[in-house]
Order: sequence, then structure tokens, then C-alpha cells
Amino acid sequence: MIFVVVLSIVGSGASLAQPLLVSQVITTVGEGNPLGNIVWLLVGLVVASALISGFQHYLLQRTGEGVVLSSRKQLVRHMLNLPVHEFDTRRTGDLVSRVGSDTTLLRAVLTQGLVEAIGGSLTFVGALIAMAILDPLLLGLTLIVVFTAITVVTVLSRRIRVASRKAQAKVGELTAAVERAISAVRTVRAANATDREIATVDLEATGAWQMGVKVAKISALVVPVAGIAMQVAFLTVLGVGGFRVASGAITVANLVSFILFLFMMIMPLGQFFGAITSVNSALGALGRIQEIINLPGEGANDNPTAKADTALAALATADTAIEFSGVTFAYAIAPTPSEYDEEAPAPAGQTAPADPVQFVAPGNADEPPVILHDVSFTIPRGERTALVGPSGAGKSTVFSLIERFYDPEAGTIRLAGIDIRDLRREDLRAQIGYVEQDAPVLAGTLRDNLTLGTPNATDADCIAVLHEVNLGEVLDRNPNGLNAEVGEGGVMLSGGERQRLAIARALLAKPPILLLDESTSSLDGVNEQLMRDAIDKVAVSRTLIIIAHRLSTVVDSDQIVVLERGRVIGTGTHSQLVKSTPLYRDLAKHQLLV
Repeated sequence: MIFVVVLSIVGSGASLAQPLLVSQVITTVGEGNPLGNIVWLLVGLVVASALISGFQHYLLQRTGEGVVLSSRKQLVRHMLNLPVHEFDTRRTGDLVSRVGSDTTLLRAVLTQGLVEAIGGSLTFVGALIAMAILDPLLLGLTLIVVFTAITVVTVLSRRIRVASRKAQAKVGELTAAVERAISAVRTVRAANATDREIATVDLEATGAWQMGVKVAKISALVVPVAGIAMQVAFLTVLGVGGFRVASGAITVANLVSFILFLFMMIMPLGQFFGAITSVNSALGALGRIQEIINLPGEGANDNPTAKADTALAALATADTAIEFSGVTFAYAIAPTPSEYDEEAPAPAGQTAPADPVQFVAPGNADEPPVILHDVSFTIPRGERTALVGPSGAGKSTVFSLIERFYDPEAGTIRLAGIDIRDLRREDLRAQIGYVEQDAPVLAGTLRDNLTLGTPNATDADCIAVLHEVNLGEVLDRNPNGLNAEVGEGGVMLSGGERQRLAIARALLAKPPILLLDESTSSLDGVNEQLMRDAIDKVAVSRTLIIIAHRLSTVVDSDQIVVLERGRVIGTGTHSQLVKSTPLYRDLAKHQLLV
């Protein structure tokens, strides 16, 4: 950037010297004297100015690409560290759009903004000084025209920025609509909803087009302003200047030099007018990027006091692995769009709210209900505990709280007697293997999925764990072995295979605590038994917590916790709960277990 600024200064000097040499050429010819080396010096300045301009353009483009690269890296790094509740309330496609199209517009801030403004301002000021020396009267008339044009463009610039930000938001909505349709294309086809999804995307595309046209309408006003300013200034100088030459106030050489300086002053002014649209579009995109950057990261307010080795040592000897004590929790809600008017600027010295997502207050009848109410139970170390209950009882939420995807509003969760809020999230999660309910599989190879949490695992380890979960046939049917592609979302695997692959990924990490959320729901009877055998094998000396609707998979658990509507209504073994807890007894009867 410093080098580009230096080139701008040198280039401006070379440009400003040219009219002076032209004036000297005219005067020398008029006096009948030989030109000598003046012509060659003028040619040299023209060539040097062109070469400097080309090299400067390359450096500007290169620097602009560097800004885009660093912005994308920073945005993605921050985005992937946002709290989980931010992803609950934002559309994936809109976030992707900010990384892609919004960051691309930042290039204009440099290539058509900052550096050109520096070089152009030097040329502009130099031309003004030279014109003032040549003829102050002509300069005064020129400035009246120029400053009128600048005033009009300045008024238009704010409207361009606001419209551009809205246009980028519409592009984000369009990307989100496309991402929604493509990610669920099989469901869309099966439901004969292709035309409806196309209509939805068309509607979003039309909205983006309309906002783009609005930006074009506003920016189109800038072009004639620049053109009119240039024409009026030129005609004024030509007319008044010709009269002054005729009257003997100035010479022809001075008038020619003045006109050349006029064009040199108008050129950066035209660049400034043209850059208004690009820079304000970039600033609109920057606002959308900063909206994400300003959100606090997942651990922004954490102040861990316990270290990972302390937790690991405690977990190896404590009687209790995990303890819930009076835990109350409700999911976040997103504000309505009207709460944050993007057109209204924040007061001076303030920024937009860093985290507009709010948590639901317990007891507010107008808000969604609290998910967990004063939940308390303990998970003994080295034993198998099952969480059962109807859908919506809060079982998966318990796992999300253990993983600290969210923090409870009240109560405490302890790992081996240590409040999990006193641990770094990375240290906490290193002790826990988690298999989610929908068993997500990442696009890539089998190896990519297996080694997501254990990048140093060997091929032998990967193959062994695949056989443990009865996925050896996946290796056998593809000659690429561990390098076999699984497709977007694991589409090249069956539902049961995706589930087993997710379990294999957790088993490969060998964590002391294993959370399995409906880990066998997609398996047939044979594979379910094989999976149970594999889980039994790895459960030795581990704490295992299982969520299950099929009680047959958890009846032999050391402890079963029954949840209903976010409350613990029973804890014990299968035989104890059949006697003590009516809900559990009804579930067992419906599944022919009593």
C-alpha cells in the first residue's frame, strides 16, 4: 500500500509536468526557437506516466485480492466460532453469501477508493495551484461548476450505500433459498414440489433484481452529473478563455496549459464520481460483514479457572461423572426484523447490538415454553445411563447442555465435581464423544469423516473401528477404501451406515464419556445387535449416556432417567421404574417389555 501511494505521487508529478512542457513547446515554437530535447522529455513523461499507471493498477488489484482473502479468512474463522444459537436463528445461505459475494465487494474500497483518492487528490490539488497561477478568474468559474457537482454527488452517496446494503441482503436471501432447495432436492422431488421451489427462488431472485435496479437508478444519476460538470467547465473555460486571449489578458500558450490542467483536474474528479457507487456498495457489504464480526464468539465471556489435566484427573477417580443440579433452560429466539432498522445509523460512538438474540424468560406466557425445569440427576462414572421419555421431553437438550452448545439460565452442570463453565469448551469436549440424533456425515471421504476429531489416527485404526461398527462392507464395495467419497451429507451411504459411521467417528477418539442420541434408530435388528455388542465392548471403563425411544436397547442400563415435559419424574433401573413411574410403565407396556 505504501509503495502504491508513492507510485501515485510520482505518477501525479509526471502528469502535472506535462502541461507545463506543452506550454513551453508552444512558446518556443511561437518564438521560432529550436525545440531541442523538450519534445523527448515530454514523450518520456507520457511513457513513464503510462507505465506507472499500469504497474499501480496491478498492485491495487493484488492488494484488493489480499483484502478479500484476509476478510474471508477472518469472517469464516469468526463465523465457525459463533455460539450455536446464532445458527439456530440465521439462514445458512445468507451466511455463505456474506463470505462469498459481500467480501468480493471490499476490493472496490482499495481499487476504486482509497489509493486512487490519494493519487487523484494530489493531481487535483496540483492542477488547482497551476490553474490559480495561470488565471485566477477562469479557476473561480471552474470551481463554481465543480463544487456544485460535488454537492449533488455527496447527497446521492448515502442513498447508494443504503440501497446497496439492501441489495446485498436480498442476494443473501436468494442464496439461502437456493441452498434450501438444493440441500433437500430429494424431498422436494418426492413431494412434487419442484415448481413451487423454483417459484420461491424466482421470487427471491426478482427481489434481488429489483434492489439491484434501484442501486442502478441512483448511481445512474452520478454519471450525468460528472459529464455535465466536465462539459460546462470546459465550455466556460473555452468561451471566457478565448475572450481573455483576444483581449490580451492571457496568452494562447497559457490558455492551452489551463485547459490541459482542467482535464487533469476533471479526470480524478470523474474517478471520484465513478468510485462513489463502488465504494458505497462495498461499505454496504462491509456493514453486513461487520454485523457478523461484531457478534461475540462462543467463549467470549468465558473465564475458565480449571485446567484440562485437572478435569481429566478428576474424571478418572470421581464417583460421579456428570451432575445436573437445578438446571433450567430455554432456547433463544430471534428478534423481529423491525427491531433492527438497517437504514437507521447507530448513534455516534455506538455500534449495532452485538448479539440481538435473546433467551426466553421463564414464566412469560407470550414466549415459547422453557425446555428444562429444575432438572437434577447424577451420572455415575463408568456406568451406563439411559435418558428416556416422550418426544419433546428435553432429552437431546440435556446433551446440548453437556456439550456447552448452550449454557443453562439457572442451575449447575458439573463434570467430575467441576462446574463445566470453569472449563474451556475445547477441554470439556475433548472428554466427550457425541453422536447426534441425525448422525450428520460431512462431504468428503470415509477417512475425512472418521478423523474429524482425531486427525492423527492411522489407517489401521480407522479400518479397525469401521469393522467394530460392522461397516467393513463399505470398505469392500469400493476399491478406494478409506478414500471412498460419501457424497454431500453422506448421500452415498444408507441411513444406517451414516449412523454407524458417526458412531465410529466418536469411538475412534476413545473419550471417557460417550453420548449417543438415538444411535441405533436407523438400524435393522441384526445390525442393531451388532452395534449393541460394539457399544458394550467400548463401554468398558467408560461412562455411557444413551437417549433411546426403543426401551429394548436400554433395559439393561445401570440407571434410567425418565423425563417428561422438561422435568425428571423418575430415576432407577428398568425393574424399579416399572413399579414406581407410571409413564415408564406405559412406555414399557406399549413396547411389550412388561
